[in-house]
Amino acid sequence: MSESKKRRSSAEDMAKSQKEISVSEFFAKNRHLLGFDNPRKALLTTVKEAVDNSLDACEEAGILPKVWVRIETVNKDKFKVAIQDNGPGIVKKQIPLIFGKLLYGSKFHRLRMSRGQQGIGISAAGMYGLLTTGKPIKVASKISPRKPTHYFEIKIDTKTNKPDILNGNGDGEDIPPNDEGRKWIAEHGIEWIEVERGTRVTIELEAKYTRGRGSVDEYLEQTAISNPHVSIHYADPDGNEKTYGRVIDILPPEPVEIKPHPYGVELGRLVQLLHESPEPSIGKFLAESFSRVSPKIAKELCTEAGIDYRKPPRKVQRSEVEKLYEAIQSAKIPSPSTDCISPIGEEHLLKGLHQVVPGQFFVTATRPPAVYRGNPFQIEVGLAFGGAPASHKVSLETLEEMLGESDARTLRQFLTSTFDGLGADAADKIIKTSRLRPRVSPKNIEPKEIIRLHESLQSVNLSEGQTMNVFRYANRVPLQFQPGACLITQTVMGMNWRSYGLNQSRGQLPRGAVTLIVHLASVWVPFTSESKEAIASYPEIQKELRLALQSVGRKLGMYMKRREKVKHEGERRSIFMRYLGEVATAVSGVNGMSRQELFDALVASAKRKTATADVLLGEDGMPMEEENFGENVIVVA
Repeated sequence: MSESKKRRSSAEDMAKSQKEISVSEFFAKNRHLLGFDNPRKALLTTVKEAVDNSLDACEEAGILPKVWVRIETVNKDKFKVAIQDNGPGIVKKQIPLIFGKLLYGSKFHRLRMSRGQQGIGISAAGMYGLLTTGKPIKVASKISPRKPTHYFEIKIDTKTNKPDILNGNGDGEDIPPNDEGRKWIAEHGIEWIEVERGTRVTIELEAKYTRGRGSVDEYLEQTAISNPHVSIHYADPDGNEKTYGRVIDILPPEPVEIKPHPYGVELGRLVQLLHESPEPSIGKFLAESFSRVSPKIAKELCTEAGIDYRKPPRKVQRSEVEKLYEAIQSAKIPSPSTDCISPIGEEHLLKGLHQVVPGQFFVTATRPPAVYRGNPFQIEVGLAFGGAPASHKVSLETLEEMLGESDARTLRQFLTSTFDGLGADAADKIIKTSRLRPRVSPKNIEPKEIIRLHESLQSVNLSEGQTMNVFRYANRVPLQFQPGACLITQTVMGMNWRSYGLNQSRGQLPRGAVTLIVHLASVWVPFTSESKEAIASYPEIQKELRLALQSVGRKLGMYMKRREKVKHEGERRSIFMRYLGEVATAVSGVNGMSRQELFDALVASAKRKTATADVLLGEDGMPMEEENFGENVIVVA
C-alpha cells in the first residue's frame, strides 16, 4: 500500500479543522479548574465568589458591609442562591460585562490587596448555573436612592464570551424608585431587600447542600472571623436563619495601588514593557514604570548594563535587555511599599476569633511585611486552645440530616470528614462507645443507633483524640479545600509543636483542642490553580509563616506550663485535704488542743503551700504575678 493511501488527513484538511477557542468555551469544558468539579463544591464556590465581590465593593466604597445570603431548595438536585449587599451598586452598562463575560474585571491589573484577582469567579458561577439548569443569572443593582434599580437576566454566550441579555429587549429593565417600582418588583417576583444602594445576584444551579467541613455554613463562619467589621445574615435551605454580627465598626485601611517592583518582573515581561513604553528615555521608563526606582537608581542600572540613560526604550536591543535584567537582579533596590496590603490586625483578629471559636486561651501575632518575587505580603496567625469540638454542638435532628445527606462510604469516614479537628482515634472512640460498626454506611444506620451515636458525640471526652483544626485564609478569604497541597498546612505539620506542650507524631498535625488561623495578605496571592484553594510554596512566605507560628507557640507553651502547674498544685492540695482531718484528730488526742483550731491551721497552711492552684487570670491574661503573656492574649480559664 502506498504512503498516500495510508495517510488519513492532509495538512490542508487539518488546517480546516483548527479554530480559535473562546475562554468561556474552554472553562465550560474544564469547569473543575474554577472550583465547580462537583455539586457540593459548586454551591460553596458560587456563594464564596458573590460574597467576596460584595465585601470588596463595600470596602472600596468606604461602606461597612452588610451581606444577605439565602439558599432555597428548588428540587432534590437544584438550589437557588441569592446574595445581596449594601454596597455602592453597579452602573448599568457594566452589569452585563461583569456577570456575563469571563476575564472581565478591575482587579487583575491592579497591584493592591483584594479578595478577587482574575475577573472569572462570579461570571463562571453564572455560566455553571446556565449549563446545569438552563436558567440565566439575575442581577438587580441600585447606585442611589433617587435613581432606578437596574435589573438584568443574563446568560453567557460561550462561543464568543459575550453577555446575552434576555429581558428588556436586550437592554434590561429600569425599575423606578417609587411605589410603582415596588409594585413592579412584587408582580415580577424579583427578590430585593430595600436598601439605599446595593446589588443582588440570584443564580439557580445544580448543587448539593451539606453541613460540616467544606460547607457554606463553615465558609460564612470563617468569613466572620477574618472580617470582624462585616455583618452577615444567612438563611439555609431548611429555613434556619443565623446572623453573624459585626464585632467592630471600623473599616480596614484602604490598600493603596502600587507599581510593580523590578524584582518581580521577568525577562519576557521586561521586553514587552520596553516596547510598549511611551517614555522618551530608558531612564524615565525605569523611574516611572516601577516602584522604589528613583532617577538615581535608574541611572545606576543603565550604567551597570552599559546602556545609554537617554536611549528610547523601543530602540533597546534584546542583548541589552538581558544585561539590564541582570543588573536589576543584582542591584540593591528598596523593598516595595506595604500600604498596598491591609491585614486584619492582631486586636481585630483576636476579637473575631474569640467571638466565633470556643476556647480557654486565645493569642494572635502579626509578622512585619515581607516580599516574595517583588510582591509585598504579610502573615497573621491566631490560636485558640480549649473548648468543645464541633461534634459537641450538633443536634440530634441535624445529625440525622447529615447522615442522610452524606456521601461517605463508612461511619468512620463520615465522622473524620464532617467534623473539624476530629481525627481517626477520636472517631474510633465514638464508634466504640455507641456500639456501632465502623464500616457501616451512614445512610444505613437505624434511628436507635443514631440516638446512641448522638449521645456518644456529646459525652465522649475527645481531648486526646482531637487534632489541630487549621483555618487557612488568603486576603481574608477562607481556603476550604486541598489543605495537603497548601504551603500553610505543610508548614504547620513541619513545626515541632511538642516543645509547646502539644502531642504530635512526625509529619502530622498536633493533637489537642486547638484551632489555628493563618492569614496571608498580599497584592498577588500565589495560588496553585485558578480555583484559589491552596497557596504555592515560596521560601520567603514559608520563613514568615514559621516565625509567626513560633510566636503564638511560645505563648501557648507558657499557658500550658502554667495550666499544668495549677493542676499539679490542685492535686497536691486534694491529697493534703484528704488526711488533714485525721491528723488534727490524732494531734488533738496527744496534746489536748482543740481539734477544730488544729484543723483550720492545717488547712490554712495547705492552701498557702499550694497557692498556685488559686491563681486566676483575667481576659487580658495579665493578673498573673509570675508570668506575663504579653499583648493580644485572652485567657478565659
